Amino acid sequence: MRRLAAIVSLLLLPFLLPAPAQAAATPLQVYGAWHCGEDACIWGNVRSTVDFDAKNHWLIDRGDGRPSVNVVVLSFVHPVKLLHKTTDAQTLDGVPRGMTADIVNYFAGHGIRVMLSIGGITYTTAWNSALAENAAQFGRNAAEVAQRLGVGIEIDYEENSKPDLVGLQAFIDAYRSVLPYDPSGANPAARLTIDLAAGDRWLIDIGRKATADWLRTDTPVLDYANAMVPARQPSSSEAIANWQEHIDGKPTYSPPIPPLAPAKFTGAFYIAEGNKVRAECADFTASLQKSTGSFVQTAAPKGAGLTPGMLGYMFWAAERPSTKGVTTTPPNSCEGGVGGGATAYAIPIPMPALRQS
Repeated sequence: MRRLAAIVSLLLLPFLLPAPAQAAATPLQVYGAWHCGEDACIWGNVRSTVDFDAKNHWLIDRGDGRPSVNVVVLSFVHPVKLLHKTTDAQTLDGVPRGMTADIVNYFAGHGIRVMLSIGGITYTTAWNSALAENAAQFGRNAAEVAQRLGVGIEIDYEENSKPDLVGLQAFIDAYRSVLPYDPSGANPAARLTIDLAAGDRWLIDIGRKATADWLRTDTPVLDYANAMVPARQPSSSEAIANWQEHIDGKPTYSPPIPPLAPAKFTGAFYIAEGNKVRAECADFTASLQKSTGSFVQTAAPKGAGLTPGMLGYMFWAAERPSTKGVTTTPPNSCEGGVGGGATAYAIPIPMPALRQS
């Protein structure tokens, strides 16, 4: 009988033991959209706030008066024009004419942080030229614009083949000489971020340098990175696999890419791509930001950082990201998808001081 009782006890043991503890979910802190304006990311025209609001109201109102996002990144500033402080038909003192104080205040007045993105894939050669000509002055000019408009700056340097990392370091050093790293986030102009590839297999040299030297939790230089959208909208598993590459690093690469702290980057999805309105824009319940939410909130560090969970999500892109295909203007506005996620994840508005580890 004792032997039978022992066997029964062994069989019942898995049911009697407490379930393994699940990692606690870390609240999302960054939840934003890149914004391409009305002309496929040129921002060449000054716009009235009445016209702008008619096409972008969903960003400041998810349907209940609360914003759908807590950060908007106006995309893109031309690197050489910023270096030269160019004034032409589409540019004023180095900044696209449409990126005005009125547009910044439209968002800031609703507690939404505003940043300007320098570069993008179209301006890769321009990044190379600006860095080669005078990287330090380029960085100082970026800092001056940030201070003048009360915005942060995003580095979107998409050079996959021999990027100018010495020049990029000089740009960052010059920016930080004017606007030192500020963990409180109190000064919008001190916010300096970088875009990396969706995973670690593209923009490899930039990803390695950024992870090793600029996104460390012990000596931070940049605030965080955005893991950008891939070539097409991924599945949930594909997106998670891409983000896991950043967390794991690439130890077999030569030289290796070190692991990135989950607290130092966001993931990204399309909301306007091709000719289809995506669930990510229109329907949170069917969206990738819902199906990947558990991973994003609980992703464990793998050698860098101490706390679980990525910073949050970014969405590409508001209004008109290309000359063809869908926009996020009515009736395609995104309060049901992006706004729904802001409600489901209780996104803090305004953005709080960010986790540092």
